Amino acid sequence: MPQNDVDHKHHRQRLKERFLQEGLDSFDPVNILELMLFYAIPQGDTNPTAHRLLDTFGSLSGVMNASVENLCQVKGVGQHAATLIKLFAAVVRPYLDDANRGGVVLQSTDEICRYLLPKFAGRTVETFYLVCLDGRRRVNYCGILSEGTLDSVPVFVRQIVEKVLAVHASFVIMAHNHPSGFALPSRADIDTTREVIRALGPLSVSVVDHIVVSGEDCVSFRDSGFLNR
Repeated sequence: MPQNDVDHKHHRQRLKERFLQEGLDSFDPVNILELMLFYAIPQGDTNPTAHRLLDTFGSLSGVMNASVENLCQVKGVGQHAATLIKLFAAVVRPYLDDANRGGVVLQSTDEICRYLLPKFAGRTVETFYLVCLDGRRRVNYCGILSEGTLDSVPVFVRQIVEKVLAVHASFVIMAHNHPSGFALPSRADIDTTREVIRALGPLSVSVVDHIVVSGEDCVSFRDSGFLNR
């Protein structure tokens, strides 16, 4: 076996052992991608490929959010590696949903954003989430009500009302993402929110907030004063 192959093999083993001992807390984004790529690229040095991915997409989240087609355009990334990257990004959502079952309480904006941000990881089209809370602000439903395009998503007020009645919600939180722009509410976002508030008012169900997400940014209608406009 050539010396370079031996060195790469030892490096892979050291990086795996480091992860098992320390977790990812001490890993930088290059190391994280490098470790991931081990399982799609069985031999050779994955470090240059990890660097190229970060140079191309700007950040770890940028890599995870990139399409398979765009990932495959990076030298060293094939279909298997691109699929693995998208799998890592996608598995976060169901894992957190499962881990957070059992009455998560959402009171503050920080708590709401921490709960919702991971759900939009890797989503490349606008997606509308509804979160229903009981009288003690515990989550009793969280799910996608609709998906749209790069810059719009349909919101059906009747569907929201039906879900609220089905789970006996006392409060709701709405959330959607802007994958192609900034986390700033549009006029349509504000109008839709007001329509939902009017529809839920007679049911004595309060809209706690409407969150707009873009990347790692999170804007609260309540904190920004849009909820009462």
